[in-house]
Amino acid sequence: MSEKAKVQADYRKQLQEQQEKVKMRMSKVKHKIAVISGKGGVGKSTVTVNLAMAFAMHGYNGQVGILDADMHGPCIPKMLGLHGQRLQAGPPGIFPAVGPLGIKVVSMDFLLPDEQSPVIWRGPLKMHAIRQFLSDIVWGDLEFLLIDLPPGTGDEPLSVMQLLPEMDGNVIVTIPSEVSQIVVKKAVTFSRKLNIPVIGVIENMSGFICPNCGARINIFKVGGGQKIAKELNVPFLGSIPIDPEICEDSDKGVPFIVEHKDSPATKAFIEIVEKIENFLKGKEEVK
Repeated sequence: MSEKAKVQADYRKQLQEQQEKVKMRMSKVKHKIAVISGKGGVGKSTVTVNLAMAFAMHGYNGQVGILDADMHGPCIPKMLGLHGQRLQAGPPGIFPAVGPLGIKVVSMDFLLPDEQSPVIWRGPLKMHAIRQFLSDIVWGDLEFLLIDLPPGTGDEPLSVMQLLPEMDGNVIVTIPSEVSQIVVKKAVTFSRKLNIPVIGVIENMSGFICPNCGARINIFKVGGGQKIAKELNVPFLGSIPIDPEICEDSDKGVPFIVEHKDSPATKAFIEIVEKIENFLKGKEEVK
């Protein structure tokens, strides 16, 4: 065997072993859900964090994990008050950081020397990192693993979809603008081409409710998410109104829905989680 053929054979063996480790780790995770968007700026990471908190508050304390798969702009740790922490390694593998309500978190942010250091990687390196996150992290027994994906349909989303066994589905986040709605179509088509179910569409930043008088102001229009969901024949999960406290709490690393349980936005997150649970129950009944 030539040296080149030997290197190729060794690489294929390594990939196979890594995939077996992914299957082993993920076999302990009951539900795997990706949170995606066709474009940036729609609040996808904020939605991911608050959905995770809503699941934890809904009877799954300590059974929820978040994989921050955004290699270039990881921000989940900051939102959960974990910024600056480091992952700990042990004999079974690498352990996630643990946030509020026992939420387990893995992010590139934990591996960077400081907050100013960028990740200047091409596709193959990013794919390798994602494979390691899935194969080497000791997630343990989880009810839900939410994967926060970067915008678009490129390397990271494709790698996660192809590597994760038995994905339950994708949650697509949009805002009411027509530009965002156009890109949602791409995200739905992306999911369908990879045979990943679309759990539903969430319309974020859907109107502003005045905290003083209760009047609703539709700053970015409203109803676009529901319209595009109907057009594409996918479920509409709900609308999340703008609340300045969401931004402030995210910057402080405080879970919004824990601090503001009576907020209309919190109620929207809880209702969305209930719809996702109903979707998952429906899948299990079909099986």
